[in-house]
Amino acid sequence: MCYRCFWPEKLCWCASLRPMATRTRFVFLMHPKEFKEEKAGTGRLTHLCLPNSELHMGKGFDGHERVRELIDDPRNFPVLLYPGKDAVNLSECEQTATFSSHMSNRKLVVFLLDATWGGARKMLNQSPGLQRLPRIMFTPSAPSRYIIKQQPAEGCLSTLEAVHELLTVLARTGLDEYPEPEQLLGLFQRMQDFQIKCAADPARGGYRRQPYSRPDERKLVPGGSWARRLRHLRRPLV
Repeated sequence: MCYRCFWPEKLCWCASLRPMATRTRFVFLMHPKEFKEEKAGTGRLTHLCLPNSELHMGKGFDGHERVRELIDDPRNFPVLLYPGKDAVNLSECEQTATFSSHMSNRKLVVFLLDATWGGARKMLNQSPGLQRLPRIMFTPSAPSRYIIKQQPAEGCLSTLEAVHELLTVLARTGLDEYPEPEQLLGLFQRMQDFQIKCAADPARGGYRRQPYSRPDERKLVPGGSWARRLRHLRRPLV
């Protein structure tokens, strides 16, 4: 096992990952189940591509020393990437201009909850300090490219896709740079191609025995909690 990317050593991703410098500091708050059990691990792979990022495991973060340090540092402008009626949509020029003026030359620090959507909501409920942070969001440029997993609602993206979309918006508005926009999505595709290849191999145990359907062909479960939340917010989830 490679204990950096958490893949078997013979399948290690590390040598193919190119560090991408960003002015924004990304802080991935990973649910323990995602940390210990999730094999796709898009949050971890994204973190490994971004030198100016951190990854911390937990369920509640009000007592987490490093998280509190980042939030309380007056040089930082901490925000939470999470949808909501009060979230600033950085895809909208007027909101971005107001957001930029509030930064006042402070360093942008973006917190991301890396978990299932249900898990992320529970993590937020256990972290009042994160609840008080300004929220940001964006309008996705494309539906989720996830083939090996079912997203709970239209507009939901993986952690990797969310960071790609956010960096694209930040670069377009001059708030950051995105030197290699093709790297994250390329990594995402390679990871999924490998999983699909494994699923099609009858000699491998523990994998599904049927092909993956296209994301746009899948039917969402009507009336689910996230579907109701989407209708309430009337904004896309990230």
